[in-house]
Amino acid sequence: MKNKLGEGLLPGSSHYRAYVGPPEDYDFVSAMCFNLLTTLGLRGNHALLDVGCGSCRVARLLIPYLNESKYYGMEPNKWLVEEGIENEIGNDLLQIKQPSFVYTDNVSNVEKTEYFDFAMAQSIFSHCGYDLLDKHLFDISASLKLSGALVATFIVGDEDTDESGWIYPGCVSFTEKTVTQLAQKNGFKLYMLDWEHPRQRWALFAKPEFDMSWLVGRPLTWNTWVKHSLK
Repeated sequence: MKNKLGEGLLPGSSHYRAYVGPPEDYDFVSAMCFNLLTTLGLRGNHALLDVGCGSCRVARLLIPYLNESKYYGMEPNKWLVEEGIENEIGNDLLQIKQPSFVYTDNVSNVEKTEYFDFAMAQSIFSHCGYDLLDKHLFDISASLKLSGALVATFIVGDEDTDESGWIYPGCVSFTEKTVTQLAQKNGFKLYMLDWEHPRQRWALFAKPEFDMSWLVGRPLTWNTWVKHSLK
C-alpha cells in the first residue's frame, strides 16, 4: 500500500501522487481546496474549471459533489488523469457525473467563453514565469462569467521572478503588488485570503459581479458564508 500511494517519493517523481507534490499531502491538499471552494459558495449546479487538475487530487471530491457535466479538468499530462481515474475515482463515477477532461496546457483550448462560475489553480502560478501568469489570467478571465471567480495560489516574494514560461518542479515567486496589477489588467480584483496553505498563499481573483460583500472584513468560514447565503 505504501508504494501504491507513493509515500517517500520526491515531488515531481513519476508516480501519479508524487508528480503533483509531496505524496504525503495528497489528502490534505484535496480537503484544503474542496473546503475553500465550498466556503466561497461553490454549489452543485456551478460549473468549475480545474486548471492543472493533475491526477484528480481534488477532482475525486469535486466530481461527486458537482452536478452532471459541471466539472472540467484541464491537464497537459494525460497519464496523470488516467492514473488518477483508475486509482482514485473509477469509471462508474465518470458514467454517472460525466466530467470533462481537456489535455492541454492552454486554458483557451477549453473553448468555454464566459461559462464557468469558478476556476481553481492550486500550485500552478508558483511555476509560471511572468509571461505565462499573464496569459493564464487573461484566458481564465475570458472563461469565467462576470459573476465568477478564480481561486489560486502563488508564492509571495520580495521581488518578482525573472524567469519565463513553465518552471517545474522548480518554483517562482511574485510580489503581491505585481499580482494585483496583473489581476486588474485581466479584469479581476485581487483579494488575499486567510486560508492556510503549507507553502503558498491563497488568493481570490474576483470578476466584477462576484459578490464579495459578505467576505471583505469578515472571517472566511463556512458559518460566515452560510449566514450570508440564507438571508
